[in-house]
Amino acid sequence: MREAAARVKEAAHRIGFDAVGIARADRSEDADRFREWIARRFHGEMAWMERDPERREDPRVYMPGAKSVVCVAQSYFAEETPPPPSGRGEVSNYARGEDYHVVLKDRLRDLVREIEGFGCRARACVDTSAVLEKSWAQRAGVGWRGKNTLLIREGIGSYVFLGEVVTDLDLEPDEAASDQCGSCVRCISACPTGAIVAPYVLDSRRCISYLTIEHRGAIPTELRPAIGNRVFGCDDCQTVCPWNRHARPTAESRYLPREGSVAPLLEELLSLTDQQFRSRFGDTAISRTKREGLARNAAIALGNAGDRAGVPALARALAVDPSPIVRGHAAWALGRLGGAEARSALDGSLSLEPDAWARSEIESALGTLSE
Repeated sequence: MREAAARVKEAAHRIGFDAVGIARADRSEDADRFREWIARRFHGEMAWMERDPERREDPRVYMPGAKSVVCVAQSYFAEETPPPPSGRGEVSNYARGEDYHVVLKDRLRDLVREIEGFGCRARACVDTSAVLEKSWAQRAGVGWRGKNTLLIREGIGSYVFLGEVVTDLDLEPDEAASDQCGSCVRCISACPTGAIVAPYVLDSRRCISYLTIEHRGAIPTELRPAIGNRVFGCDDCQTVCPWNRHARPTAESRYLPREGSVAPLLEELLSLTDQQFRSRFGDTAISRTKREGLARNAAIALGNAGDRAGVPALARALAVDPSPIVRGHAAWALGRLGGAEARSALDGSLSLEPDAWARSEIESALGTLSE
């Protein structure tokens, strides 16, 4: 057990993972807490999280005969960047390079082959798999779960991707990581929407990352101002974390930011066609939000920018965008920016808008301008 575990860990580091640990495959200690979180509807519209809870809670259900869970972490941190100037959007650090699912799967397949060399079965998992990855990573000693619910590892921080290999190879487990957050609540205080409702408890329905990525349809009006210029994700709870002061830069070149990914022009994002969206973001994590979601987010960001230079782009989206969701959020943004040009665009679109919800957004925006 011990020799095999050492060889597996050596292979994981050689493949490029920054941290590795091993946990015994049995029912997660967080299973009941996970079920309570689901019962409180804190997962929002992420319905897949409700399915097959037993598979998430116990890797032996995920892979019958499993004895060990090999947990790995890989840094994606590149560098701190200044806030984008007016007219540009903010993209979460993790989504600025190649889609991490692809990169992690490549590395995990290499690790699976190493483990299968012992004559056993092994199965790779990323966050699209039915496993409680942060629970297993903490149990394997990879890091502890912070009050913002993200995994933190001393010397690396929380800017990490997690992966697992479930195997029927009997490996010596590591000691679980202990919580090092202490009395610090900076992440809770920094959350723009109050989504961290208690230490270690996240209400996804208020989280900007959830709202700008996973949520489909209209974003609640009361939360739109807090989104600011964020068009994909939010890093605020990580930026303020003391454990990220010395975050280790990634050694994986595929995670490094691509040109135009750090502070994209909002008007460009708002005007993208489906084909242009796929061409530009198809192999990145940003593809998750789809063209409609990204344009919706860009409209909100333009409205929050307070710069009427964005009015023409919003007026065009209100008039011609094929999505009522985008048109409705463009109307909201025009109402927020105000001015004669914004009013004219709203007045001209009111009688022509075929969608009832988008029409209500236009009416609400006009009401705002009349106040």
